Amino acid sequence: MRMLCIALALSVAAPAALAAGLDEDVRALQLAWDEVKYRRPAAEHEVAFEQLAGLARQVRARHPQRAEPEIWYGIIVASQAGAKGGLGALSLVKEAKRALERAIAIDPEALDGSAYTSLGSLYYQVPGWPIGFGDDRKARELLQHALIVNPDGIDPNYFLGDLLYRKGDYAGARQALQRALKAPPRPARPLADEGRRGEIESLLKEIRAKSS
Repeated sequence: MRMLCIALALSVAAPAALAAGLDEDVRALQLAWDEVKYRRPAAEHEVAFEQLAGLARQVRARHPQRAEPEIWYGIIVASQAGAKGGLGALSLVKEAKRALERAIAIDPEALDGSAYTSLGSLYYQVPGWPIGFGDDRKARELLQHALIVNPDGIDPNYFLGDLLYRKGDYAGARQALQRALKAPPRPARPLADEGRRGEIESLLKEIRAKSS
């Protein structure tokens, strides 16, 4: 993780063509997030994501008119909020929401519609009014947008399955999760694929237990 962060910092500082620099910066954020999420102990997540959010801010500043850095900043800050938990995380969740909304305004199809996926996942995991902005109907709408852009993607299908599971629609959840398991692999993100598939299998196991 430390080496990934150093590599990211260097890529931000190095002079390069904007397009090439964007790809390198986004790739470094992806790899660093994957490493924290699926390899670091949960007790280290809050601090690690906070540090990674600082690097993501640098990437946003370097590419202010691109959706991809906004998406990854939103994902990272949302992950930091999840690790922090409690009411103290609400300001972080709202910051992540704003970043993802900006990404949609710039380019809704960037990174295969990932802004829709991540924003949808926030809407069903955050408390509703008057505490937060949570809204299951809005979550489902956003996830369906994500699936229009990326119908076979592992992430939009997983989050839709998770939402349906929480709503008690076990048949619908199982169907979405099985689609997620059939998603084509992402060669550049094997760790993320492995980790997400583990989450899918765990959720399917819970569904089987509740359905039996």
